[in-house]
Amino acid sequence: MRKLIAYPLSVIYYLLFGSTLVVFHLIQWLCFNLFGYTAHKKSVDVLSFFLVANTCVLGTRYKIYNLGKLPEGAPLIIAANHQSLYDITSLSWFMRKWHPKFVSKIELGKGIPSISYNLNHGGSVLINRKDPKQSLTAIRQMAEYIETTKRSVIIFPEGTRSKNGKPKPFAENGLKILCKYAPSAYIVPVTINNSWKMTQWGSFPLGAGNKITLTIHDPVAVKALPFPELFKQTEQTVVQAISITK
Repeated sequence: MRKLIAYPLSVIYYLLFGSTLVVFHLIQWLCFNLFGYTAHKKSVDVLSFFLVANTCVLGTRYKIYNLGKLPEGAPLIIAANHQSLYDITSLSWFMRKWHPKFVSKIELGKGIPSISYNLNHGGSVLINRKDPKQSLTAIRQMAEYIETTKRSVIIFPEGTRSKNGKPKPFAENGLKILCKYAPSAYIVPVTINNSWKMTQWGSFPLGAGNKITLTIHDPVAVKALPFPELFKQTEQTVVQAISITK
């Protein structure tokens, strides 16, 4: 029954989603080219709000826990498990105060209204996973950027999203570079639950009536632990809080 209802709701959602991306592509361009970073950042915040709000048509609800744990005035390396596109929009909205940037695959840098523009002009970096040298250089640049600006970067150490909610092993290289070149940063483990259900039937219809939760765990200063220990602790903290339910 839920899947049957999801068909018409998904049509409405995609109309809203597409319209939002097209409209905010123009708004972002105007803000960035006429007024600079601050105006562009505000336009991206509003874009993120609408991208999250659009999913309410599908009966999607969101809950974020422990937002108050995030430090202010220090660079943050936000390490989260990855389940769907909706991880990105929800993290962008709920963590907007910390100016989140992304380490994203290079394929997203072209052809997607609003999203590609933001990735190219909003401070994020695009990596070519087939070119390790380019990837590590881009991640180093991101680390130096957050170290200087005291902003945040969101990284999904699994690399690719889990389509059934079950976590994949974390890769350490990206986190290792970020920690090395942003030594005053805090690592913030974040566990995302249930966003995989949005695409459990594929891209159409989308999942309906889901509750997506984001749990922020205790931040750990990069300097507090040797990297191998810090990496292991971060992965365990994220994974142990994943709850897979049908």
